[in-house]
Formats: sequence, structure tokens, C-alpha cells
Amino acid sequence: MAPLRVLELYSGIGGMHQALKDSCVSAEVVAAVDVNTLANEVYKHNFPSTPLWAKTIEGITLKEFDRLSFDMILMSPPCQPFTRIGLQGDVSDPRTKSFLYILDILPRLQKLPKYILLENVKGFESSSARHELLQTLQTCGFKYQEFLLSPTCLGIPNSRLRYFLIAKLHPTPFSFPSPGEVLTRFPDEDLKELLKDKVADSLDEASSSLLCKEKNLDPSTGPDCSSKKNVAKGAFLFKLETAEEMERKCSQDNDSSVQVLKDFLEEDNEGMSQYFLPPKALLRYALLLDIVKPTSRRSTCFTKGYGHYVEGTGSVLQTAEDVQLESVFKCIEMIPEEEKLMKLSTLKLRYFTPREIANLHGFPPEFGFPDKVTIKQRYRLLGNSLNVHVVAKLISFLLGDRGS
Repeated sequence: MAPLRVLELYSGIGGMHQALKDSCVSAEVVAAVDVNTLANEVYKHNFPSTPLWAKTIEGITLKEFDRLSFDMILMSPPCQPFTRIGLQGDVSDPRTKSFLYILDILPRLQKLPKYILLENVKGFESSSARHELLQTLQTCGFKYQEFLLSPTCLGIPNSRLRYFLIAKLHPTPFSFPSPGEVLTRFPDEDLKELLKDKVADSLDEASSSLLCKEKNLDPSTGPDCSSKKNVAKGAFLFKLETAEEMERKCSQDNDSSVQVLKDFLEEDNEGMSQYFLPPKALLRYALLLDIVKPTSRRSTCFTKGYGHYVEGTGSVLQTAEDVQLESVFKCIEMIPEEEKLMKLSTLKLRYFTPREIANLHGFPPEFGFPDKVTIKQRYRLLGNSLNVHVVAKLISFLLGDRGS
């Protein structure tokens, strides 16, 4: 069987390409398309033999698309128009223009692709753009299935709830019968195991959404998206968390179906000193941080502002594991600043490194960045990327009956 010819749109740093490789499907990416110069540098660094088109999707003509003769489209359109805590411009947002162009082009192709996989944020499933997508797929004769999934479903200790769609140009429906339903689990997973999850992702996103709406903030572009400043004081245990939040985090850490974070961490070395939180950040944001240990089985979603903004952009790591959080935070607001800083410093809090976030996203050890890409830029690029393992599994489902 000839290798699948794959077109990768909005290719970024190559998360879809990596997932395709990990799915062990015989395939060739015939073109990757993205306008982000820095992301393209990283893509070329890791996939040097793939033709990379640094141009807008709207700048690709129907004739050029036809010439590629692709069997599959992998795409992750801009998510900002659909974030539940953003402006929700949807189809009126200029950043949706390229996606609508794809939907216009698709029915006019000389040869329709056999397979499509799309990734976006939670919120896309209720958008007008999604309605346009489904209408186009139905017109073209595609069977499709939608999902809302997080890496926690695969035992990865990171909450990153995302919308996915897989579609195939095949008369036979998918083997898992869920027409019109957005699945919140993989079709082959045991329901009993799933009920533990991993509802936590929805809770995290819902509480974050509410607070951000009150502050009119977008978590992908600015700070303070999951702060708990508005939680009633009577519910505080320590830090700014309610009893329910504490209980949920404890439940996640006791879920043995999820790996521990230390499986994804780098070895301690001298270079780690640059990742420790500075005193100013400790004093200002200590009560708002999501603090995890290497033995934890959870971490919050890492956004593109991680390492630059402190609040609401991702968890921080407590490297002094023997120090109890309760003892540090007890009455901490009542003590002088100097003493407060001394207590907080005993936790030895640091940011996750870009390599560690890449590990949690499923990028293999050999995946790297050109030396000229700064740490801040690496965080930004990874925050805009996706979980490779989740996409690889969806590709396997999508191509499961290939050739039948």
C-alpha cells in the first residue's frame, strides 16, 4: 500500500507531524503550511526534509492544492476566536478567515482527501465555525466523530482539554456508534476508569472561565486566568483554594492510572537555577500558584504566557518535597515580608522547563529547538502546540479500517 500523502495546515512546531510518526502509519507529509517564522524554524529543525510553505492558507490557490494530491489533512486552526473566556469572535474574527477558506476549497478539490483530523480549544464545539465545518463535511460525504479530550485520559499528568474531530470519506461509519455526540473519552477505554477523570479538566476550565469572564481576560494572552481571588474567605484552607478544590486535587494525586510528574522531569543540574521563581514573584503570587510536587499526578494547562506571566499559565514545581505546604502557608499573610519570603523560599519553587513541558506534550527526546530560540519563545511555542500522544491515538482510530 502506498504511503498516505498528508497535508499539514497551521503546522506550528510540528505536533501533528510528530503524532503522525508516532502512530506508525505509512505516510509522507507532502507540505506543511504556517506563517509563524519562529515556529517554522523549529519545524525545519526537526523535520528538515518536509516541504514547508511559509505563506497564508488563503494565498494557496485551488490549483496548488490539487497539485499536492493529498489523502489526508491534519490541521489546528487559530483558537483565539473560540476561547470561552476570550472575545469569542467566531466566524467574524479575522483569524477564522483562513479556516473558512479551507471549507470553501474542500468541495471544489479534484480529489477529496480520504481523512481529516482537526484540533482546537474547548468552545469550538459550540461555534458557528464548527457548524460550517460539519455542513461542509456532510455535503462532501464524510463520516465524522467529535471529541473533547485531555491527556489525563492517557495517564499523562497534565490537564489540557481540547476539541478534536476525525472524519473519513468512507461509506462505513466509525465502529464506535456515537452519531451527533461529542465523546469525552476514547472509544476503547473502560468507562469505570474514565469516570475518575477526569471530570477535573472540565471543573478546572469552568472555574477558570468564570473568573476570567469577570475580569475580561484571555488566558492565552495575559495573566490571572485561574486566580481564586473571588473565592469566599470562609472557604479558605490555605492558599486561595476552597475545600472542594483541595479535595479534587487530592483525588487526582491518588489516581494511580495517571503517571507521576517525576517521570517527565529533567535531571537537576546547575542550569536549573534560572527556572526558580524570583523573590518578587513569590511575594506577589504565592497564594495564587498551582503548586505540584514530582510525586503529583496532575498539573494545570501550560499556556503560551508560561514563564512570563505567573498567574494562571501553568503549575509550578515544589522541589523541596519534604516541606509541607500547610506549614508554609499557615498565617503567611500575617507575618512581615522578609519572614514571608524566607518561608516561601523553603519550598524551592521553580517553573517547569521547556523540555519538561515538551515531555508532557509527548514530544520525544530527540525533538529540539534551534539554539537561537529563547526560553520565553520556547514556552510560547509549546503553549500553542498540542498533545502528541492524544493526536497519535486519534490518527490510529481514524485509519483503523484503512483499506477495508
